[in-house]
Amino acid sequence: MPPLDVWILASLIVVAAYVIFGLSGFGLGLIAVPLLAHLFPLKFMIPMMVLVDCIGSISMGMKLRADVNKAELLPLLPFMVLGIATGAFLLLNLPADILLGALGVFILAYGVLYVSGKQAAVRVGRWAAAPVGLFAGTASSMLSVGGPLFVAYFTARGSTLPQIRATLPVIFIITTVSRIFIFLATGLFTLTVLYTAIALLPAMALGMWLGHRLHINLAREHLVRIIGGLLLASGGSLLIRALAT
Repeated sequence: MPPLDVWILASLIVVAAYVIFGLSGFGLGLIAVPLLAHLFPLKFMIPMMVLVDCIGSISMGMKLRADVNKAELLPLLPFMVLGIATGAFLLLNLPADILLGALGVFILAYGVLYVSGKQAAVRVGRWAAAPVGLFAGTASSMLSVGGPLFVAYFTARGSTLPQIRATLPVIFIITTVSRIFIFLATGLFTLTVLYTAIALLPAMALGMWLGHRLHINLAREHLVRIIGGLLLASGGSLLIRALAT
């Protein structure tokens, strides 16, 4: 188990990340992973968050399962699985500073795009399931940040906001369960990872509860400002840290 001060700070980060997740249906990896990367090594933290995320995604998916967009989900699945395997290989073999730098660049770039409000309203064909599934699966497995890519894909395919919010937890269930098996096979799961994940479950439950309670009352523009500010701060700090090593 980590020291008490690290555990308290990690718990607060997980609460905040799951509040965002409960409000928007995504954002867990974008918020929790870059902040927790300041407390734990990536090759420890990502398997730990996979275990926590598995419980949270199942809970969210069960609540919203009626709106899942199965027609758009199914074509993604085989490419997601291939991407997950690719990402796990990269996580195991790339140096820590390269992983931190890649995570910082991704989070910072998405934060700028999110705050600017210039996400393109484009439409793509069914063919896009292949590159999106592969790239998003890789990003999910290697850095736990595939959510925005899936959001962009479903938006570009014409899914409604309730469909996106309901379908993303199902994707996260698939990606987390797949990664659990891969990380078990590669030795990334240890007893310390398991105990730390269990210790963070109350923080996950509290964040989910608060997110659902706030979902009706928080205006979208306020949510955008909160998420955008967190992304810019966490992405920038990770990039500075990676460049300094």
